[in-house]
Order: sequence, then structure tokens, then C-alpha cells
Amino acid sequence: MRLIQEHPILEFQHGRKVPFTFDGEGMDGFEGEPIAMALHANGVRVLRITPHLKQPRGFFCAIGNCSSCFMVVDGVPNVRTCVTPLVEGMKVETQTNKGTVPPLPKQPTR
Repeated sequence: MRLIQEHPILEFQHGRKVPFTFDGEGMDGFEGEPIAMALHANGVRVLRITPHLKQPRGFFCAIGNCSSCFMVVDGVPNVRTCVTPLVEGMKVETQTNKGTVPPLPKQPTR
């Protein structure tokens, strides 16, 4: 993992080290840090593939305004990984389309 250990202006602390998977590969990150940060520290530079042109997108705005970091997290598409905290055991996957939300279970009628 490549992490900033010291910074001349900012002070920060890492949470506890936790495992997660990215496209089926086991990785480690720090609990509470943005998912995109954990991926970057593990050498991942492509966060998604654009739906129309099939081009790779990487880390861009880091504040949740663009769609460059959209990924599928625990089966949920279009998660903004630059602002979503890492949780132990997360399953993170590259998103290659616009993302589809699975239909809700049918509710019983009264």
C-alpha cells in the first residue's frame, strides 16, 4: 500500500486496517477512509468504464460532484466512492455501464 505518512500542513489518523475485495481480489484499507482512497493506495487507478465510449475514468473531483468514481459497492450501483467510507468486508466492483438497481421485492397487497 502506498500512503501518505506525513504532510506539512494536514494532520490525519488512519482507522483500523480492514479487508475488502475489489473485482474479486482481496485488499486492505483503513476503516472510514473513502473507498477510492483505499483503492488508490492499493494501486487501482481505473474506477469505472464510461457507458458509451467505454473509456476508463480515474479519481477526479474527490468531493462527490462528478461521476468518475461511480462503482458497484455491495451490489449497489452508482456509489460515489470518493465520499463513501470503507467498511470491513465491502465488495467493490468496477462499474462498466450506467448501473441498474435491482427491483424491490413485491409487497403483499391488502
